[in-house]
Amino acid sequence: MRKTRFALASLLATVAMALVATPAAAQASATSELINQLNGELLYVAIPITVLVEVILLYTVIKFRNSERALPTKENRRLEITWTIATAIILLFVGVASYGVLANENVTHQGNDIAMDDDPVVVTAEAYQWGWNMYYPEEGNFSSGNEIVIPADRPVYFQITSMDVIHGFHVPELGLKQDAMPGSTNTIKTVAYEEGTYQGYCTEYCGVAHSQMYFTVEVVSQDEYQNWLDEQQSANSESSSSNATATNSTQ
Repeated sequence: MRKTRFALASLLATVAMALVATPAAAQASATSELINQLNGELLYVAIPITVLVEVILLYTVIKFRNSERALPTKENRRLEITWTIATAIILLFVGVASYGVLANENVTHQGNDIAMDDDPVVVTAEAYQWGWNMYYPEEGNFSSGNEIVIPADRPVYFQITSMDVIHGFHVPELGLKQDAMPGSTNTIKTVAYEEGTYQGYCTEYCGVAHSQMYFTVEVVSQDEYQNWLDEQQSANSESSSSNATATNSTQ
């Protein structure tokens, strides 16, 4: 029995040390930060419950291992009231914590309205079989192909739509995921914190070349973003001028 108690105590100590010693990793975006924070809070609730259940199970197995037949349980109102209240408290905590995250606009953006007061970046992600066209409607509506470039520490709105069938816009490391529906637009919002390149995917099986529907999201500094933006706008203007000249010459 002493060995069993020692093993349980060691297990509890190991779990506690792992939770305390695990460093908080830098979050790539406001969305991933909120989601990972919620997962951590739920984990702190789930681990004690799991340990408690296992302790009760081991205690029961050890204590009644030599019993020849099961005995009927006796009514214990205090115990029943205690676990009912404990369950209610746990569910209340989970509900409040989850609502606080799901109600945040960086996780669940309501509608397609964009708050322009915050000087956001707006990107339209248009899916098709089998690729992506990314547009910047507030910056001349130029296309950057399947590449998205956004500045760090600035609100970004992604307007997701589809030209043909249902696709899925998903950037795991940034915590972004939204369906691309033909004939409609879904808007999601985030603020990127960590500079770097993040891989995006289509998460809806949309045909034979579904596996080729990759795109990238590059998070850069504000200065780098402005330089890139100027280059894209300049190239778009030159392309438009060339097309206009070619059209006039043919007429």
